[in-house]
Amino acid sequence: MKSLILASQSPRRRELLEKCGLPFTVDAADIDETIDPAKDLVQEIERLAVRKAQAVLERHPQDVVIGSDTIVTIDGKVLGKPHTPENAKAMLQQLSGRTHQVITGLCVLSSSRRFSTATVSNVTFAKMDDAEIAEYIATGEPLDKAGAYAIQGIGSRYIAAISGDYYSIMGLPVSILYNELKNISLY
Repeated sequence: MKSLILASQSPRRRELLEKCGLPFTVDAADIDETIDPAKDLVQEIERLAVRKAQAVLERHPQDVVIGSDTIVTIDGKVLGKPHTPENAKAMLQQLSGRTHQVITGLCVLSSSRRFSTATVSNVTFAKMDDAEIAEYIATGEPLDKAGAYAIQGIGSRYIAAISGDYYSIMGLPVSILYNELKNISLY
């Protein structure tokens, strides 16, 4: 019997994978997550998801591994996790009143199967004034989130619109993953 393994420590990805209704374990991949901003970001994020899955499959060759990675971009620039409140403020000021993209790569990998894809979703922020930005930063939520916000958290109050997959924005395209896992026998 094969096990299903999530190659991520992300609590959000664990929560989302639970929606697929299959038992799984977690074994986070430890890889260099550097992307080349000169290359196509969609391809780079899909490549990272594949690399994460490959790293964990090497430790569990008999199992099925899920790798995923998510980035936030605006004007072709990647917004990572802010390291300081000042970084978070600068990111939120960039996002305020504008539309940006969230790219999520997904890979399902086993010794006999490889599926990978990437989704791109557009997220539009409402206009935020400096007081709102400061209040949001004071919650602490922006400091460990790519792009300085969590769409499923307090940050939801600043989201004016989305076009794409909500769960991909959170970090795991649940429907795509579920439909791929239906094709894999774990027994």
